[in-house]
Amino acid sequence: MSAPYAHHETAQTRSSIIRQRAQAFCGAFLDLANNPPEKMLKEHFSSHNPKITEHGPAWASKRLPFLGKTFSGKDGCLEYFSLLADTLEFIPNKDTFPGKEGFVVDDMASVASGGGPQHSGVGLGWDGRGAVSVVGKARFKAVKTGKDWDEQFIYRLSGFDEEGKIGHWEVWADPLSAWFAVGGEDVS
Repeated sequence: MSAPYAHHETAQTRSSIIRQRAQAFCGAFLDLANNPPEKMLKEHFSSHNPKITEHGPAWASKRLPFLGKTFSGKDGCLEYFSLLADTLEFIPNKDTFPGKEGFVVDDMASVASGGGPQHSGVGLGWDGRGAVSVVGKARFKAVKTGKDWDEQFIYRLSGFDEEGKIGHWEVWADPLSAWFAVGGEDVS
């Protein structure tokens, strides 16, 4: 009976660590002035080829160049942050992210590129497994036009390294509202 208990104990520890890491990462967005991209990458992302993907239709990348592709490595991730900042302003509030209970953790998930979580069920080491999903809400504004809107978005953080740092940050948001705002059209 000791083996299942040990597995459960290890899983709880891993689950707690990746939940705390996810909450700290999301919390950094509430104070962007003190958390520039370089600091975000250093403090929250794995040094083992981190990735950022903001999902969306390919046609939208004409106005939203950060959309629909995976940015890899430190330089790629910095490019994502730069393209995003040149296009949209993120205006969070105290309710942008939920409390601890709003972070859904699967400490054994293995997220394949292009697919959903898959359970391998072997080993308990820090082998890139683990996924945390959270729904946030905030106001966004197009940098060039000033058009703004409120929206909900989903973050999935996965591929955690041996320190519990994020390997892959995926974003699902509202590309149609962003498309209209960047084009100077009303978002309603």
